[in-house]
Amino acid sequence: MVTEDVGPLKLPFDHAAIERILPHRYPFLLVDRITEFEVDRRIVGIKNVSLSERYLWDSAGGPPVLPFTILTEAVAQVGAILILAKPENRDKLPFFMGIEKVRYRRPVHPGDVVTIEATVRRLRSRMGLLHGVATVDGEVSVEGTMTFALGPRAKVIVPSTETSMTFALGTMTFALGPRANGPGAVGGDT
Repeated sequence: MVTEDVGPLKLPFDHAAIERILPHRYPFLLVDRITEFEVDRRIVGIKNVSLSERYLWDSAGGPPVLPFTILTEAVAQVGAILILAKPENRDKLPFFMGIEKVRYRRPVHPGDVVTIEATVRRLRSRMGLLHGVATVDGEVSVEGTMTFALGPRAKVIVPSTETSMTFALGTMTFALGPRANGPGAVGGDT
């Protein structure tokens, strides 16, 4: 196991350390632990699959299966941790640009421990190419190549109680805030 220091983070990265790096939260955070980390080269993470996962597929006559799309997202999240753990990238977000040569080889079931490895194939200041492999007990479950671009993190603006905000959803308009009491307002006349 590589025990490289990554700023204030030390291996293994637990759930709390991962949440300091990724913007994802339960139930969309799919990585439980990072066990190996080599800056700008490779990372290894763990996903424990439990029966309580809300997105399991029921298979005909067999145990439930973790959808391959969810497993692919877990691989992407491990790759994102590799990129975002660098201090100069902490204020950025990786945007998934493409996926190539993805092969699904083995189903993943509750009770499986998925080991996910992402390796840098190409890395530039704002774009990169990662190769990811997810295995269970040494057997490849999914592998493929993912392209990403780094962009700025969106700033969330929360209106204060002194302001009101109006937004449209389809053909309906909603107004929120202390002065939001007219037609179309949430809780107002419609």
